Amino acid sequence: MNDQPNSTKETQDFGQLSENLTQIAEKSHQIVQDFLSKQTAEGEKGFPLPANLGAAFLEMTQHMMANPAKMFEAQMELWQGYMALWQRTANQAMGVETPPVIEEQEGDRRFKDPSWDDNQLFAYIKQSYLLTARWTQSLTSKVDTMDEGTARMVDFYTRQFVDAIAPSNFALTNPEVLRETVESKGENLVRGLQNLLDDLEKGKGQLRVMQTDPDAFKLGETIATTKGKVVYQNDLMQLLQFSPTTEKVYQRPLLMIPPWINKYYILDLRDKNSFVRWALDQGHTVFIISWVNPDEKLAKKSFEDYMHDGPLAALDAIQKTTGEDEINVLGYCIGGTLLATTLAYLKAKKDTRVHSASFLTTMVDFEDAGELSVFIDEAQLADLEQKMEKRGYLEGHEMATTFNMLRANDLIWSFVINNYLMGKDPFPFDLLYWNSDSTRMPAAMHSFYLRCMYLENKLVKPGGITFDGVPIDLRKIDVPAYVLACREDHIAPWKSTYAATQLYKGPVRYVLSASGHVAGVVNPPDKKKYNFWTAEKNPKTPEAWLESATSTDGSWWTDWGKWMAKQGGKKVAGRDPGKGGLKAIEAAPGSYVKTRNA
Repeated sequence: MNDQPNSTKETQDFGQLSENLTQIAEKSHQIVQDFLSKQTAEGEKGFPLPANLGAAFLEMTQHMMANPAKMFEAQMELWQGYMALWQRTANQAMGVETPPVIEEQEGDRRFKDPSWDDNQLFAYIKQSYLLTARWTQSLTSKVDTMDEGTARMVDFYTRQFVDAIAPSNFALTNPEVLRETVESKGENLVRGLQNLLDDLEKGKGQLRVMQTDPDAFKLGETIATTKGKVVYQNDLMQLLQFSPTTEKVYQRPLLMIPPWINKYYILDLRDKNSFVRWALDQGHTVFIISWVNPDEKLAKKSFEDYMHDGPLAALDAIQKTTGEDEINVLGYCIGGTLLATTLAYLKAKKDTRVHSASFLTTMVDFEDAGELSVFIDEAQLADLEQKMEKRGYLEGHEMATTFNMLRANDLIWSFVINNYLMGKDPFPFDLLYWNSDSTRMPAAMHSFYLRCMYLENKLVKPGGITFDGVPIDLRKIDVPAYVLACREDHIAPWKSTYAATQLYKGPVRYVLSASGHVAGVVNPPDKKKYNFWTAEKNPKTPEAWLESATSTDGSWWTDWGKWMAKQGGKKVAGRDPGKGGLKAIEAAPGSYVKTRNA
């Protein structure tokens, strides 16, 4: 009689588990059916692999076969690692404490659950994977006779494969998922499959893994909240002027040029981490370009159009509404590349309206473009141009997928585990909300950018690019410049951005921030996070610069604020948007930023 309550509970648990397993089977079948039914005859679903990827791996295999001694050496290293792991496992089984054979890299969050170390089985699975992953990725370094481009492609896609097969990505080899499955009687997998179905539905047959709650933020209310007005607009952009937060402001206004690969509000997320708001609090009159999310009607818009309708049009508008002839300008990522191009153009035109320039994680010399170069060669560009020609633009999610692959464990697989295996909803996170709010790229502009800059590196060559008959020569740029890079930047590698210090003719302050392309930039001082490096001189190489640099705790914002204070000029009364030479069109954040991709 005493066993009856337990027996009843076990029966109920078994019944619930059985019901959940039935739902899992049904949803799995539905996922397969939906996926197959939504694939198009054109074969454009999913992320296409480069056509020359197979040839690259074949070439690596041929080089490996030509040097069997190195391959035997690599094989022996792997075997010795396995032998040490087996010995450790045997020692642990007998109660003998033995240190791990291999540890995950610092910052690798895939194995944060204690069971990966405390449980003998999962400790073995983890270390076996790490040994195999290290061996697999080391093979390309042992083949030193391949050309650099092929080696980089093989190494990149090898890492994608290694990351994909991590035991943390599978329910049966992830202790946290197994524990949740037992405790919830499989409900986590039911919820996870529903999340997978929802993502396939939203992606119209393509799997777009949700990184954050899309309903957690609303533009102008919970994100992009700094008050201001749209004071000018054209086909490519709206110009926002923000309301002053100080009674007095610097005489010279500040124009910000964000990247048009994403929306402008990366610089204006929320009050606590808004760079725009912080600049206003320092006494600057801030204007920012809000780029349009282009469709097929703007397919022919060129990089030159972005210069004329972007910063040049903005300078005219700012000059008209403030009456000022000198303006400080800041460019972020490709916005900084456009700023450098514009400065060289203005110099040739003897136009002196730009008083100073700030460049955030900006490439101007693309000789070593880092891992992004894996996606850019003649064959892949030709294929991309053909697709863009049909549509008139590059889909925003395609560019986002490329960037996510650069940090696959953080931006892809962690969400696969959370959303599909654990069955949880993604956490509301402003940075990831912005990251998912990507924009399209006009075909003509994007083709020019990838071909002339990434593939042919023409921007750094004097006269390599010509706009309106004006040869672009970055060596003629002589305004004071503040160049910020981020040490862990996968998009604009810091050593590549350093080339600007050797190009520009004017005084250059080069600053290196910790962290990556976004987190290193959006780092308000109040967070007291990370650090940055500065140096008094800019030697020829980035390595020499770092050797002489001094580290300072906290955010680079404070350093830039001191530098910008010297560029601002005298103080004048605060300027209210829409009350100068230009009337307000609508309230910030404006309408252009609200256009989302399907």
